[in-house]
Amino acid sequence: MGPCCDSSSSQDAVYTCPQNQQRGKPVHLITLKSLLTPSALARLEPQRQYRFCDAPDCPIVYFSNQGDTFTTQDLEVSIFQKDRGDEVLVCYCFGWSRQRLRNERISTGYSTAIESITAHVKANRCGCEVNNPQGSCCLGNVRRVIQASQQP
Repeated sequence: MGPCCDSSSSQDAVYTCPQNQQRGKPVHLITLKSLLTPSALARLEPQRQYRFCDAPDCPIVYFSNQGDTFTTQDLEVSIFQKDRGDEVLVCYCFGWSRQRLRNERISTGYSTAIESITAHVKANRCGCEVNNPQGSCCLGNVRRVIQASQQP
């Protein structure tokens, strides 16, 4: 799998979201540069290390230990973890939304999403670090959505 799907990180410092004190996951600068709106990008401090806050009830998406924050309004895309809408992407690289995952399961009884995404990742086609706001592979999120759709 590509480096975007590697869970290891050389950035070991623990930063917590200034709004909810939840630990943030490190994201590469290229993720922010790719997804911030132009006005938010103008506020970006590129020498700082940023973290991703995945708390659904928190408007902050990215934060630094120096107090910089970017909220859902500062991004060009909806955030899977923070927006429960059916059309919000779960897989930003290959276009799998909650609705698409559900529709495939309803119409065929099975989801091909995991196999399809995995094949693309193995072929080095993913661009998680520039497409996915969490800056890493979506497969865990896709699995959770599929499992939730299988619950009665």
